Amino acid sequence: MAGRLRGPLHGVPLAYKDLCHVPGLATSCGTRTAEYFVDRRGSTAVASLTAASAITVGRLNMTELALGPFGENAHHGDVQNPWKSGHASGGSSSGCGSAVAARLVAGALGTDTGGSIRLPAACCGIVGLKPTYGRVSRAGVMPLSWSLDHVGPMARTVRDVAVMLGVIAGHDARDASSSRRRVAEYAAVLDTSLPPLRVGVPENYYSDGLDPGVRDAVNDALRTIEELGAKVEPLRVPDPEVIAGVCNVLARCESAAAHVRLARERPHEMQPTVLLRLEAGFHISAYDYLQAARLRARLTREFVAEVFDAIDVLVVPTVPEPAPAYGELKRGDAGERVRRMGRFSRLTRPFNGLVLRDMKKRGNSDRRSTQLSDVDRGDLRLASATRRR
Repeated sequence: MAGRLRGPLHGVPLAYKDLCHVPGLATSCGTRTAEYFVDRRGSTAVASLTAASAITVGRLNMTELALGPFGENAHHGDVQNPWKSGHASGGSSSGCGSAVAARLVAGALGTDTGGSIRLPAACCGIVGLKPTYGRVSRAGVMPLSWSLDHVGPMARTVRDVAVMLGVIAGHDARDASSSRRRVAEYAAVLDTSLPPLRVGVPENYYSDGLDPGVRDAVNDALRTIEELGAKVEPLRVPDPEVIAGVCNVLARCESAAAHVRLARERPHEMQPTVLLRLEAGFHISAYDYLQAARLRARLTREFVAEVFDAIDVLVVPTVPEPAPAYGELKRGDAGERVRRMGRFSRLTRPFNGLVLRDMKKRGNSDRRSTQLSDVDRGDLRLASATRRR
């Protein structure tokens, strides 16, 4: 107000998932160990937000080792949904979704390996963005699955998410997977007109087994999208269950490798469901892991050819049901609970497996050929307008 603006986030209070290391703050990653993860230089993304003059409020609770889609944590307490106590906040960036929705902070930084930004955003009614792979540096963030991990912003509005993304996006020499592509003016495009878009709605997989309330919410959103001038088209997508299976193989192997010492030396400290998920990775062969990596590339090419050569935007539900009650989630043995986790995150997981960063559509003259490389301008405008409605 005095004209001494220090940056685009001057004075904005933010907090970070408890796996983004902030120098001076212990990083438990949701485990019993107070300082489970340490990085001498800290998280690059957090440092970028701090350089933009954001205020660090602290770290936020999460599912242990980021291995769970609901938000329960036996060590630090279950993260409550701010709209209905006793219900899941979504995970694994559970504290991020809850704190932002409860207005404890203006925004948060989460991570997404199979839906861990999008699930709590959906459960808590906020905006969460899993950026394009490599768009945001993962340096200084505890790895779970280095080929599937993403760092991204969570806030109450699309504009706030766009501002945060503009600050944290960009190449980082500390992260070899980070993209060198130009960082767009994400927030600026929200004030421009929405171009004609072809919006695809899958006829298979994403409509199966949805709660009626979720189905109605998706249909309401699609009607709003049509009113905004987009053309909504039904289509069949390559079987996402195959892509999700590939993600499971990669994630299980890489998470087991990342946390082998904890699983082998102190398994008694871990929640049964977390240990069970880690143990699965120790029993997958190198052959299966390499075959999954090869299949991932082929499935990505097929998905691009069959889906994004035909449409601009794909609209799917994020969760198959409203935020469930913790009492219901904790019934049964560890195996049953892990299977329930898989069902809840089945709609988000396939998109972590699609490596779209460097994919190009056929034909250089196609104006949509760059829309797979970064957060699409049309997506941001569409999301913003839909949310306002």
